[in-house]
Amino acid sequence: MLNKKLTILFLIVTVQSSSIAAEFHAMDTTIKKEIAWDELNPRAIGFVKDYLAIHQERLTKMKTWGAPYFLSIEKILNRYHLPPTLKYLAVIESDLKSNALSSAGAVGPWQLMPGTARDLGLTVAKGRDDRTDLSKSTHAAARFLSILYKQLGDWLLVVAAYNGGPARLDKIIKRNDNKNFWDIQQELPAESRNHVKKFIATHYIFEGKGSETTGKLSNEPNPIIGKEELNNLDSITIYGRYTGEVIADMLGIDRKNFEKWNPLFNEKISTGPYQLKIPKEKKAAFELQHDRIVKQSVQYFMEEGTRELIGFPTPTASPRTETPAKTIKKKKSKQ
Repeated sequence: MLNKKLTILFLIVTVQSSSIAAEFHAMDTTIKKEIAWDELNPRAIGFVKDYLAIHQERLTKMKTWGAPYFLSIEKILNRYHLPPTLKYLAVIESDLKSNALSSAGAVGPWQLMPGTARDLGLTVAKGRDDRTDLSKSTHAAARFLSILYKQLGDWLLVVAAYNGGPARLDKIIKRNDNKNFWDIQQELPAESRNHVKKFIATHYIFEGKGSETTGKLSNEPNPIIGKEELNNLDSITIYGRYTGEVIADMLGIDRKNFEKWNPLFNEKISTGPYQLKIPKEKKAAFELQHDRIVKQSVQYFMEEGTRELIGFPTPTASPRTETPAKTIKKKKSKQ
């Protein structure tokens, strides 16, 4: 009788185990089918597959419970004109945990060290630590990432520098006269090298495809502007701190049309003079509201309790390793 009960119990456990295994296999197959493997750099495919095998269940669940966190992070990244997919850096840094604490003392979803956090405008004191505040720490991380991108010009290198600090990376780049992550990766510390690949893997698990932050250039062609439509547009040379959303809204232009006429406006305007294209009938309104547009554009970057990117020093260390005191003195802005 006892043997019979044990046999039945064994069969039940076996069936349940088979069911669970089948469920995970189905999920594994679905995720693998969703990923655009042909877009991945061949040197990353093996790592992504291994990472997927270990972390897919955890990250699949995070797609649901992490949705409100991702939305909040994306809104802030957008204010700094940063790619929204940089939100996945917070995933590999802390699993989005506000109370995450590293052995070195880095805290929060973006794993900022005390000195670096203060340097980026956060309060780190007894009884208050802004690093644990998702909004404030994301603003700080966005400022840091903006500075790194201006310095390095490549998102994979930015992720590597966020982990290991830009000073060492800069030396490697200069020594090799090369800013291609895949060409110089073997000279990077293993932790920084793998940090980049974790970011790529997480990005592909969530998105199923790459983006500019994983080194993939968009294959989508720019929208075609017809001859008649082009004749109705006027070009104005502008430079400075403008925001496409503000210009479009204040001039009553549909944002999709504005983006069509001025692709990647927010990214390109930050690098120098730009030929702004707007309908001819809107030119007078642009000139009349110019000062208001500039003011609103600057305010678009800002949020109460945060500081502008202008005036922050060029970082020499990772936010996860303490910044030497001599590197965190504020630069005096020229009036």
